Order: sequence, then C-alpha cells, then structure tokens
Amino acid sequence: MARRAVVHGIGHAVPAHVLSNADLEKVVDTNDAWIMQRTGIRERRITTAEETTSQLATTASLEALASASLAPEDVEMIVCGTVTGDMLFPATSCLVQSSIGAKRAGAFDVGAACAGFIYSVAVATAMIETGQISNALVIGADTLTKFVDWTDRATCVLFGDGAGAVVLKGVEGGERGVLKTALLADGGGACHIDIEVGGSRYPAGAAVSEGHRRGIFMAGAEVYRFAVVAMGDACCRVLADAGMSIEDVDLFVPHQANLRIIESAAKRLKLPPEKVFVNVEKYGNTSGGSIPLGLYEAVEQGRLREGQVVMTVGFGAGLVWGANLIRW
Repeated sequence: MARRAVVHGIGHAVPAHVLSNADLEKVVDTNDAWIMQRTGIRERRITTAEETTSQLATTASLEALASASLAPEDVEMIVCGTVTGDMLFPATSCLVQSSIGAKRAGAFDVGAACAGFIYSVAVATAMIETGQISNALVIGADTLTKFVDWTDRATCVLFGDGAGAVVLKGVEGGERGVLKTALLADGGGACHIDIEVGGSRYPAGAAVSEGHRRGIFMAGAEVYRFAVVAMGDACCRVLADAGMSIEDVDLFVPHQANLRIIESAAKRLKLPPEKVFVNVEKYGNTSGGSIPLGLYEAVEQGRLREGQVVMTVGFGAGLVWGANLIRW
C-alpha cells in the first residue's frame, strides 16, 4: 500500500507594516499606475529592523501545528525554504526548532529562492514516502525587503516579506497527498538574479567586495521571458508524470511574482480565471513565502477544500523552477 505525504495543517505570518505604492512614490521615482500596469502589485508587507525571517517562520509554524493538532515535541523533521536566513549559519530551521520546542526534530534549510517551498515539499515528501520520517513541518519564509536597493525603482517595487508553513503526515493508502513534483534548474542563468555581496566570493566587509552589489539585482526582461516558459513547462511535466490533465486541476496557486507572468502562464495552460489564485496585489513577491501564503488564503476563502487537486508552481534565482501536484 502506497504511503503518501498528506497536508494536515497550514499556517502563515506577515509583518504588520504595509508599504503601499503611494508610500513608494515618496522615496523613488515611480507611481501607482506604473507599478500596477507592470506588476499588479498594490502594496506589500515589510519587516521592521528587529523582525527576522525565523520569527515569521515560527509564527507560521505554530499556526500550522495547531491546525494539524500536532505537538511541537512530536515533529520529526523541519525543512525551511529560505534564502534570507537570520544569519549565514546556523540554519533558520534550527532557530525555528528551538523557538517552537521541537526537541526531537531534525532541521535543515533549502536554498531554492522563490521555488524554495516547492523544493522543500518535495524533499519532505520523499522522506515520508520512504518511511524515514512520519511527519514534517515544511516552511517557506523570506524577508527580501531587507536586501532591496530602495533607489532601484525596477526592483524595489516588487518585493514583500512573509511566511507560510504546512504539516505533512505519512498516511497509508487513500487518495490525498502530494501526488507528483517536478524540479528543474539552469545554473547558466544564475547571473540574472543575485545578491553579490555576503557569500564566500565577496564577503561582507572584505576589500574584495568593494564595488559589488549589496542589494537584489534582477535582469527583468530575461527573467520575465524565462518565467513564462518555465512555469508552463513545469506544470505540463508534473501533470504528465501524474497521468493527469489540466482539467483535473481544481486550483492553480502559482508563485506570486508578477500578475502578467501569472496571467501568461494561465493562458498557456488554458486555465479559466476562477481556477487561478492571485494575491500578489496585497503582498508582492515574498519569495519562499509566496506559495504557502497563497495556499493558506485559498483555504481560508473556501477555494481549496479537502479532496481537491491543487497545482503549485514557482521559479526563482538559480535559476530554479518546479511544480507540486497535491490532492488536498
């Protein structure tokens, strides 16, 4: 009898502070009409100087555990998809483990940028399906606004902060659970989205880092072209692997990076608007937090219910992209 990784709980966390397009007009040469036309973003949530990625991840995790009726001490593995950890090391997942009191859990981070949650779900699912663990707390969390160049109007309008988490439990038999995942990468496109300073190549504070970028860089045109193709390809691949068609999908929850990208992907997949979940106007691009935030709101709004098939897809720096197909 097949063992599946079934979603048993979900949680979220977003900072209280809202940064609107009108607010951005005061600090950079932009306006609401320009931002809305190109991105579909109206506002985003911003962390304070004191708020961290691990704090958002902890809040989302505790809500997910409560909704799954799983005690922290019973968690066996914590996987956190993030590229904006509190520090280079230790892993953000370890900070979460301590914060929630999951004393028996293993913990590690997955650095797959905006596809971090997709990759993290895939790893945790494999561990559950093979019997290595019976449950996992899977988190997607990022605070990209801490790395934004607020003088660069092409990128500073795009990003927000947020986190989401799900509890996966191993269940024997049944139809619910993670059905298939497609994971892909093209390191040749690494130059299109990056932060140069802070790693071993250009350490922060080192002389060799002088003149290199400390904020997020993104080659917008190249990333747009890549994203439109990659999202469709990943979705087609995961459906083919599952032996399913687009008609079998009840809800599509894509990475919330840009409304035009989402609409282009949905058009290619021939998905009607009522099957496409969008909240980019409220949060902007929250990287690893994007998809679990979307799943959380879809559940809260009654658009995603038990037994329905949801397809998620994400893409980001790496370049990496992928899709999950889940029977909720």
